Amino acid sequence: MSEPEEGSEFGYIVDLLEKGKVTIKNIERELICPACKELFTHPLILPCQHSICHKCVKEILYFTLEDSFNDAASETSNQSSPRNRMHSPSLDRIDRVNRSASQRRSLGCRGWKRNSLTPKTTTFPCPGCRHDIDLGERGINGLFRNFTLETIVERYRQAARAATAIMCDLCKPPPQESTKSCMDCSASYCNECFKIHHPWGTVKAQHEYVGPTTNFRPKILMCPEHEMERVNMYCEICRRPVCHLCKLGGSHANHRVTTMSSAYKTLKEKLSKDINYLISKESQVKSQITELGLLMKEAEHNGERAKEEASHSFDKLFDVLEERRATALRAIEASKNLRLEKLHSQIEEYQGLLENNGLVGYAQEVLKETDQSCFVQTAKQLHERIQKATESLKSFRPAAQASFEDFVLDIAKPQEALGDMSFLSSGVDMPEINEEQSKMYNKALICWDHPQKAGSADTYILEYRKLNREDANPAWQETEVFGKSEIISDLDTNSSYAFRVRGYKGSICSPWSREVILHTPPAPVFSFLFDDKCGYNSEHLVLNARRNAVESRAGFPLLLGAERIQAGCYTTLDYVVGDTGIVKGKHFWALRVEPYSYLVKVGVASDAKIQEWFQNSRDLTSPRLRLRGTVGERKILQHEEKGQKEEEGGRMEKRYEQDSGHDSGSEDIFVESLQPFTLVTLGMKKFFIPKVSPAPAASKDSMNRILPMPSCIGICLDYDKGKVGFYDADRMKCLYERQVDCSGKMYPAFALMGSAGIHLEETIAAKYLKYEDEDM
Repeated sequence: MSEPEEGSEFGYIVDLLEKGKVTIKNIERELICPACKELFTHPLILPCQHSICHKCVKEILYFTLEDSFNDAASETSNQSSPRNRMHSPSLDRIDRVNRSASQRRSLGCRGWKRNSLTPKTTTFPCPGCRHDIDLGERGINGLFRNFTLETIVERYRQAARAATAIMCDLCKPPPQESTKSCMDCSASYCNECFKIHHPWGTVKAQHEYVGPTTNFRPKILMCPEHEMERVNMYCEICRRPVCHLCKLGGSHANHRVTTMSSAYKTLKEKLSKDINYLISKESQVKSQITELGLLMKEAEHNGERAKEEASHSFDKLFDVLEERRATALRAIEASKNLRLEKLHSQIEEYQGLLENNGLVGYAQEVLKETDQSCFVQTAKQLHERIQKATESLKSFRPAAQASFEDFVLDIAKPQEALGDMSFLSSGVDMPEINEEQSKMYNKALICWDHPQKAGSADTYILEYRKLNREDANPAWQETEVFGKSEIISDLDTNSSYAFRVRGYKGSICSPWSREVILHTPPAPVFSFLFDDKCGYNSEHLVLNARRNAVESRAGFPLLLGAERIQAGCYTTLDYVVGDTGIVKGKHFWALRVEPYSYLVKVGVASDAKIQEWFQNSRDLTSPRLRLRGTVGERKILQHEEKGQKEEEGGRMEKRYEQDSGHDSGSEDIFVESLQPFTLVTLGMKKFFIPKVSPAPAASKDSMNRILPMPSCIGICLDYDKGKVGFYDADRMKCLYERQVDCSGKMYPAFALMGSAGIHLEETIAAKYLKYEDEDM
C-alpha cells in the first residue's frame, strides 16, 4: 500500500529495519512525542510536518480553551478541575503550552470561530517547532494519522520487550504464542489458528499479515474532508494526500496534484538518496563527533579556568575593599576617640565651676584668707582663671561635634562602576550613537552603529535618563534592543535626556558609548497637513500626494509678466495654511526649508486674517506682498553697488512689505505690539529676526538680526498665553519669541516666493497611508 508523503520519511527506515541495517535503540529519540516525551501513541501529522500524539493534541486544545475562560487564580483554586484530576506525564509540557496560549490571549482568541455560540479553539503552538498551528474548521479530524511512524514505534516496542510474547487471540486455554497478526482482522494468530481462519482459496487468504503486533492500523488511508473517499493523489502545493473530490470541487481544486504512486516514487527516491549520502559520510560524521567531543572537553577546561580567573579578580576587589574598609574604620575610631577626649576634658572643666567643686571650691577657700598680702598673691592668678571660666559660660561652645557627616563614604560612582562591570572583549566594538540620524520630536529615535563596521553585537542595551537640577545623579532606564535603532516614548516635554548604548554578544559586552544629550520639544507635537483647498494657488504651488511638502515654482504666468518689470510688475507671495486649527493649549511643530529657497515665511495666523488674505485673491496688490518697481529698482541698484550680502536680507524687509496704500516706499517693516498673525522670514540660507520697533536700527543691529538658517525650524504656539516662539528644532533652542493675538482659531501659516520648498517634519513611527512615491 502506498503511504502518504508525511509518513514516507520513515519508509526507508522501515526497510532498513527489516534488513537489519539499523539498530532499533539508536532511533529512539525520533520516536518520542515532543509534547508528552513518551513513545508516540496514534501520532497525527501537523501542517508543519511534525508529529504529535492524538491524546496530546486533545489535551493542548482543551487547556487552551480552558485558559480562554479561566484566569490563573481560578485554575489554582479549583481543585476539581480536570487538570488536577488528570494524571499524565505530559502535564508539565501542556502547562508550558498553555502558558504560551495565555500570553496570546491578550491579542484575541484567534482560534475561536466567528458567529459561533460555543467557542472552538483550533490554534495552538506546535510543541516541536513552536510555530502556531491552525487546524481549521475540522480541527483534529482534518489531520492524518502517521501510520508509518506507528509501525516503527511498534517495532521498537517489540524489540524493547522481546522477552514478552504476544499470545494468540483465538487459541483455547492455555493460548499459544502468536507467530503473525492479521491487519484486516486486527487479531494475532498462532500457526494453527491462522490456517484455520485463513484457509487457502478464500477471501481471507488475501488478508495482509505481519509479525506479531498489538498495533493494528486501517487498511486504507481515508480523506479527512471526505470520509468515504480514499486518498489517491498528492497535492504539490499543500504537500499532503488528497482524494479526487478535493481536486474536483474542494479546497485543492486549483492546486497542482500528482498521482500517489508518482509522489511515492519521487519522495522515496529523494529520501533514499539523502540517506545514502549520509551513510556514505559516516566517517566524516564520526570525525566531526570526535572533534566536537574534544571541543566539549576544551570548553569545560576553559570554563573552569575562566571561573578561577574571575574568582581571583573578585578576590582582588575584595582585598581592596577590605583594605579601604579597615582604613576608614581606623580613621573613624581615631576621630571618635579624639572627640571623646576633648568633650571629657570640657566636662571636667565645667564640673569645676560647680559650687564646692574644682575651681569654685578652691576660690571659696581662698576667700577665707585674712592675710592681705597672701590673698593678693594668690587671688590675682585665680581671678584670671575665674574670668576665663565666666567668658566660657557666656559663649558656650562644645569642644567637639557629635556628627560624623564628614565620614560618610561616597560610593555612588564605585557602585555604578561595579554595577556596570562585565566581561570585556575586543571582539565587540563600542557602538556610537549617530547624532545626525537620531532625533527628538513626538518621540525619541535613537540610532547607532559601529564605526569600525566589524564586531557588531547580537543585542544592545540602550539606557536613558532625564537630566534635572533637583537630582544630580538620576537613575538610568534601560531597554533591550535587537537592532541598531530604538524609539523611546513617554518622554517629558521641555526636558533634556542623556542616552548611551552598549553591545552584547553572549555574555561579552562592549564599553558604554559616549553619552548624547537630546532635548524634547517645549510642548506636545501638533500634527497637521497642508490644506489644498483654502486659498491654495495651484498655479504657483505644488503639493505632494501626502500633503506634507509644498514647493513654489516659477511657472509660465510669471514668465509672461516679466516683460512688464520695467513698468512695475507685482511679484506675488503665495500663501498656504495647515488643515487643522488650534483653539487652546500649547503646541509645537517643525518643518524644513529647502536650502535653495529664495524667500519663505512661516508662523501662525488667525482664521480671520487668513480669510482677509484669501478673499481678494484676484487682486494683484492684496492679499499678496508686492515689489514696487521704482523704489525697488533703486534699492536693488544700491545693494549691487555696495555689494554687502550680509545686509541684503535686512533690506529685503523694506522691498517686500505689506501694501499700505502708499507708494513712497519709505516705510519700514517692524513688529507691532499685538497682531493676529506672526511670520518670520527665511531665505538664501538665512533666518531673519523681525525688528521690534520702528526706530532706525544701526548696521550692527541689522547684522545681529540675521542668523544662519537651521536645518529644522520649530514653531511653538502657546494659545492660552498668546505667545509664539521660533526654534532651532535640532537643538531645541529658542531663536525668537513674541506675543500674538489669539482671539480666534489659529492656523499654521506659510508663504513662498520664487523657487522655494517646505517639508513638514514627520512624526516618529507615524502610520501614514500608503501613497505613491510622488515626493518632490
